[in-house]
Amino acid sequence: MATVTLQVPTAQIGWFEQMVRTMGWTFTRKDVAEEARQEITPALRRRINAARKESERGETIRCNSKAEMEQYFASL
Repeated sequence: MATVTLQVPTAQIGWFEQMVRTMGWTFTRKDVAEEARQEITPALRRRINAARKESERGETIRCNSKAEMEQYFASL
C-alpha cells in the first residue's frame, strides 16, 4: 500500500474526503498545525523574539506591498 501526502485547503476538505472514499480509498486526516508547533525549538523561539524586538525598535526594513519593495530595491 502506498501513502500519499497532500495539502488540501480547509474549505475543500469535505469534497476531497468524499471523492477519495467514493474511489474506495482510505482517508486519514493529519493536523499539520500541531506538527508546526512542535518544530519551534527554544533556539528558534529566541531568534523570533529577537527579530520582533528589532522590528519594534525600527531596526528592520518593512515593505507592505510589492510596490514598496520595488521602490526600496530601486533606491539601493
